[in-house]
Amino acid sequence: MQDTIQDPSMFVLHAPEGAAIPLVCDSPHSGVRYPGDFGHAVPRAVLRAAEDTHVEALWGAAPALGATLVEALFPRSYLDLNRTLEDIDPALLATPWPTPLAPGEKTRIGSGLIWRTVKNQPIYDRLLSVAEVQQRIARCYQPYHQALARAVQDTHQRFGAVWHLNLHSMPNNAYERLQIRSERPLADFVLGDRDGSTCEPAFVALVEEYLRGCGYTVARNDPYKGVQLIARIGQPALQRHSMQIEIRRPIYMDEDTRERNAGFESVRQDLTGLLKTMAAYFESHPSVRRSSAQA
Repeated sequence: MQDTIQDPSMFVLHAPEGAAIPLVCDSPHSGVRYPGDFGHAVPRAVLRAAEDTHVEALWGAAPALGATLVEALFPRSYLDLNRTLEDIDPALLATPWPTPLAPGEKTRIGSGLIWRTVKNQPIYDRLLSVAEVQQRIARCYQPYHQALARAVQDTHQRFGAVWHLNLHSMPNNAYERLQIRSERPLADFVLGDRDGSTCEPAFVALVEEYLRGCGYTVARNDPYKGVQLIARIGQPALQRHSMQIEIRRPIYMDEDTRERNAGFESVRQDLTGLLKTMAAYFESHPSVRRSSAQA
């Protein structure tokens, strides 16, 4: 594997502005800068269906309220930051991968570390070399994960506790894309904590109650429980809390054009209010060091 390449065009870390709070947010799938070496065979408009477009803007008030926000700039169809490094489809490769692979369920449906399909259309008309996949990992995956891990660790060290929000959006036909049959309509927001294993229940309840109070429908772990990022970060027993938040795209944008719709500003304002509610929650939380919170 090549050494990690620090490329400022791949992600940006927005540091807290003013007094910090023990919150780290990351938006791994909202990037819209398509690298020149992508070599995709489908139109860009098709690829864009994989984007969590505008999610970083919906949560854009986070740094001003004292949180850290890590934002990927490249698209998830190029490399998916919410997968393990072993979650690679060997059928995509021109030659065998040098170490053992462990493709998961997401790879089966075409969206592993390196996506195979978007909207049931093959992304490539070629096989990928091991070297180009390794290059993507070195330029995109490793620096992002290192920056996020450092932000989580530094925040935890400073405050004695940390809360992490893994920020996403979901297509209106999420159940169909995931090949899941459901009698329930897709909720406006889905909170994922891997069935209660990655975040304290009181914080999940706080977020759910706030969103319901704004008039949104909210579900937990249905159909998204959270994948690699919150599984690694979330350790509630160590005061490391991690939750995935999915937003149903039509409530803030047009899924076909990717343009913000009339609901965007309302959703953004509601999420800014949610961030303020979180800040108040941290201020009174018994695990947060008061001296750090006031620094």
